Amino acid sequence: MARRIHAEKVREALQRCGWTQSRLADELKVSDQAVTHWLQGKHFPRSPVLLKLAMLLELGPKDLIQDDDPGCPVVAFRRKGGARTAEDHIARAVGIGKMLRPLVPYLDDAPALRPRIELPSIEAKRLQTMAMETRDRLGIGESEVLGYEHLIEEFGRAGAVLVPVLWGARKAHENAMHILLPKERAAFVFLNLDARIEDFKFWMAHELAHAYTPKLAGTDEGEDFADAFAGALLFPRACAEAAYREAEGLSARLQINVLEGYARQHDISLYAVFLQVQQYAASERLPALRIKEEKIHQSRNRASGDLVSQIIFGTEAPTPEQYIRSCKEAFRSGFFEALARMIGDKGTEAGYLQQIIDSSVHDARALHASLAADAHPA
Repeated sequence: MARRIHAEKVREALQRCGWTQSRLADELKVSDQAVTHWLQGKHFPRSPVLLKLAMLLELGPKDLIQDDDPGCPVVAFRRKGGARTAEDHIARAVGIGKMLRPLVPYLDDAPALRPRIELPSIEAKRLQTMAMETRDRLGIGESEVLGYEHLIEEFGRAGAVLVPVLWGARKAHENAMHILLPKERAAFVFLNLDARIEDFKFWMAHELAHAYTPKLAGTDEGEDFADAFAGALLFPRACAEAAYREAEGLSARLQINVLEGYARQHDISLYAVFLQVQQYAASERLPALRIKEEKIHQSRNRASGDLVSQIIFGTEAPTPEQYIRSCKEAFRSGFFEALARMIGDKGTEAGYLQQIIDSSVHDARALHASLAADAHPA
């Protein structure tokens, strides 16, 4: 289906800025006619121009782009700081989402998105309430460590399919991806196992927030909520208060040591703990810790935590069988079992597998051979 610029949203943004179409054309270094053609749906801007257009008008992809396909996949990447995800990443992910549609009927359970949070909010008290409701549902107290098994269990309850992938070292925002298929009422969450363990749990919690709030998928509000919810869920107020009380009055270096201890205990990053503790102090109108944020990043960058893939598979690359088994057992995902059924039923080739998990040709062929053997046992 063709994409086109959401003319109404662009005109609203121009009005907010006090700009004319001619001013927009000047800023983008294109002709007035080009802008007119975009708004009429005759043409669609190239990716670099589209990205600049989004930045100038402060419009997210969901607001800026209108897809003629009402069931078009909705994509959410975790933002890196305040930066927007590049348009080519979003376009590639939308393409993966469209290719996932034929796989949905082969999943064990019929897709059934089950939103857990109807009225998401980043207001501090409401956020803590939502985090505590989730922890109560999981049967864990406010100060207990939330384990990976709890998060994995919740993805299943929310109706999302986990897809562990081996993407190698990537930029932070490319290590997790949420693809919602509105028409099929299915959601796929891709998690890069070649990521540091200290970041992995936070990304999982972030993506779980997307699974809880499908109506916010693909929006800046959804990203803000997902980040805030992940922090509150993994390191709630009681933990932040305990860390603050232990660290207050110490030197900045010793305060960092205290926070590092809590980060190790909860399997999350030092930065995540730091943010929650400082937010607790602000909410209680207490003095902030003496630590400067750049010192947190320096301490974090010196750390060399293991990759999730190393913990699961060791230092050697996993065989296709090990990888597929891990997906099923560790992440309780029926993704590859569904692929095996699809291969057996439709004769799907390795190229399809390569594209939907964004792997090398060699890895895709090896995985395909293993799945085909499962589909047609000797």
